Amino acid sequence: MAYESLRLARNLLLRTFVVGLVIAIILCFITIAAWPSWTPMAGAWFHADEAVLSRLVLEFFLNVRFFLLFIILAPALALHWTMRKETFSEKMVEKKKRWFGK
Repeated sequence: MAYESLRLARNLLLRTFVVGLVIAIILCFITIAAWPSWTPMAGAWFHADEAVLSRLVLEFFLNVRFFLLFIILAPALALHWTMRKETFSEKMVEKKKRWFGK
């Protein structure tokens, strides 16, 4: 892949991580704020008590965290560090050429 394609993929993954993190934080605040009002209603709809609902909400946020960290952020950081190393290597080769005239 070309350098620009890698840069585009990295930027897309990093921005996806930021947007996902913002949405997850908003969902967390909404869940905490609305917990007393929606828990009895959801319990009546799905015939579940508060313990089951809290377990489901906890699993949801754990899955969101796993997705954001390992599926989105890890490849973005790998691309970032790879591109940084390649850029650093190219700069070092150019410096050696200037120093030694080859």
